[in-house]
Amino acid sequence: MSWMIVSDSSCEIRTLQNLAAGVSFAIVPFKINIGEREYVDLETLDVADMIRAMTEYEGVSTSACPSPEEWATYYREADNVIALTISSNLSGSYNAAIAARHMVLEESPDKKIYVLDTLSDSGALAGAARLANQLIGEGKSFDEVCSTLKEFNDAGHIMFALCSFENLVKNGRVNRVVGFIAGRLHMRVLGRRTQDGRIDFFYKTRGEFRVLARIVEEMERTGFDGTRPVMIAHCLNPEGAKKLQEEICGKWPKASVDVVPCAGLCSFYAQDQGIIITY
Repeated sequence: MSWMIVSDSSCEIRTLQNLAAGVSFAIVPFKINIGEREYVDLETLDVADMIRAMTEYEGVSTSACPSPEEWATYYREADNVIALTISSNLSGSYNAAIAARHMVLEESPDKKIYVLDTLSDSGALAGAARLANQLIGEGKSFDEVCSTLKEFNDAGHIMFALCSFENLVKNGRVNRVVGFIAGRLHMRVLGRRTQDGRIDFFYKTRGEFRVLARIVEEMERTGFDGTRPVMIAHCLNPEGAKKLQEEICGKWPKASVDVVPCAGLCSFYAQDQGIIITY
């Protein structure tokens, strides 16, 4: 029995380590359009170059989600498929993945295809992909894998520490007035996901030290005990990510904390110096 774990590229990882027998992993990429240039969010993308182009471009940059056919291409490669998408309230990726599911099941009714709307992004998808691979390696059934992934995802948290808001405002992801004021005051703003997968900015301050300290406080407030894996993704801010990792491990010494660079789509919205943490 063959398995495919496929994610849109809001997932920061591009490979899965120690793939279980019969498991493949794939990424369907977002495209980021800056003026006449298109950046495809694959492993070869030069994120620093993309950020420079965004900074220099005076117009509105946009992102485009994977098409149903891009999803369907990977669905056709396995008997059992686990598909992971960014929040359906931030992108059309989930709808495209569902359309592909209908398309492929019409062709091959015996396939099993599960599409998980993470209502999140970044490390939430990476964590789900790693867990799916682990569960498959343990011999879990398709239904058991799907139900465990849903439980894992529902218990997760995500926060965004941002210092630039231009793209979020231009693309309608945050209120224009909020973004304008935060930008003019050179604020660091901390956001989290709402229950329906939107972005709620709940804390603002000046200086990275304070916002990183507040992340640790919020993790403790929401019940983090060091047992759930943590991923810190950063956009051209390895120093800030490393400092946050040290703060978390100082408070929860047994915590598993990965630090990774943001891929294309998350860099597009987090922008320079942004940090995304999932746990």
